[in-house]
Amino acid sequence: MNADIQRGAIAAVQVLGLAVWFSMSAVVPTLRGEWGLESADAVWLTASVQLGFVAGALTSAALTLADRVPPQRLLAGGAAAAAVCTVLLAVSVDRLAAAVPLRFMTGVFLAGVYPVGMKLMASWAHGAARGKSMGVLIAALTLGSTLPHLIAGVGSLPWRGVLLVAAAAGLLAAFIALAFLRVGPHAAPAAPTRNPRYALTMFTQRGPRSANLGYFGHMWELYALWTWIPVFLAATDSARHLPGSIEVTVFLTMGIGGVIGCLLGGWGADRFGRPPAAMAALLTSGLCCLLSPLLVHSPPVLVVAFCALWGAAVIADSGVFSTSLSEVADSRYIGTALTAQTAIGFALTVVSIQLTPLLADAVGWRYAFLLLAPGPLAGALAMRALRTGNGLAERAGEDVPLPGSDRSGLPGQGARDSCPLRTPPDPASVDTSSA
Repeated sequence: MNADIQRGAIAAVQVLGLAVWFSMSAVVPTLRGEWGLESADAVWLTASVQLGFVAGALTSAALTLADRVPPQRLLAGGAAAAAVCTVLLAVSVDRLAAAVPLRFMTGVFLAGVYPVGMKLMASWAHGAARGKSMGVLIAALTLGSTLPHLIAGVGSLPWRGVLLVAAAAGLLAAFIALAFLRVGPHAAPAAPTRNPRYALTMFTQRGPRSANLGYFGHMWELYALWTWIPVFLAATDSARHLPGSIEVTVFLTMGIGGVIGCLLGGWGADRFGRPPAAMAALLTSGLCCLLSPLLVHSPPVLVVAFCALWGAAVIADSGVFSTSLSEVADSRYIGTALTAQTAIGFALTVVSIQLTPLLADAVGWRYAFLLLAPGPLAGALAMRALRTGNGLAERAGEDVPLPGSDRSGLPGQGARDSCPLRTPPDPASVDTSSA
């Protein structure tokens, strides 16, 4: 079966299946009036999905679902169930208290879509093109996450209609997954042993610790920006003069801009190495956080250009962190390491999503995104430490030579440069079942 066709189908399933993720965020302006929501209330329409995703990822890993259930079926089931939760919310819910449990369950089921999509994409990606393939997958995640804003911004659908269209996309994703997706020739074997304690002990090793801290800084910014950028744009002088509408602007800058960023990030990670690619993206998005107050009184063309750059930078490094961790962690427990990384990262997003509107209530939306700046800046420092610290040398417990080294584990003549993460391993050696 053609690998390019499979990778394209996996990406399409991600775009459609993840459309329900931010479906409620896209209709928050309408719900503020209809349900009488305050900023603190609206937080839970997204935060509950994040918490559900963490719970779903941990449950899937604990039950080893991705090893026991064919991944295309698991992905199809997750997409379909998340879509059903969204349909139920659209047709039967008229208050926040009833919406939050359904949003939580949506997150639980989405844990069977995105991580399993990573596993399938890796099974069709050989080592030399792994960064590019993961860039395509994250691009699909970005496009799917912002798709509800396009649905809400084009035409005049009521908020329930927006949710139903997003749910229909999820059901279509389930059909495509069942009908067309297959596991590729580079599928990762099941882990021979399990060591749950490695989720904690990896933080005593410099390489895994740096890769994780870089990811946490990235996650502190990413989902808070995606959640609140529509409200931020509404507070600018250019709000009424943006192309199409605020929702369309969000789709163009965070969605299309994010896709471009993901593709560039994947290419950069393969070409220049993981840490340099991540540092460039983190420093750019951190600078955007610091400069964001200037947008309030800027002309529309500058606002759109700035947000497009921000949308590209904030997601460009997303695939780099799981790849980096898979290259520096103990290869016997990579599934455990990736599970812990993802769970902690998504749990952290709940904090930044909640704190951002609280700061906005105190100082105004003009300065609200300053709260996010420490995340990417700290992440850049962590990735710098990963680059200079030769994290690959810290694969504790393995009596194997490192890439470009002799049996002693010291860099040999085959080392390409001082960056230890330039050449990726074959995806068959990496367990991404719980990434």
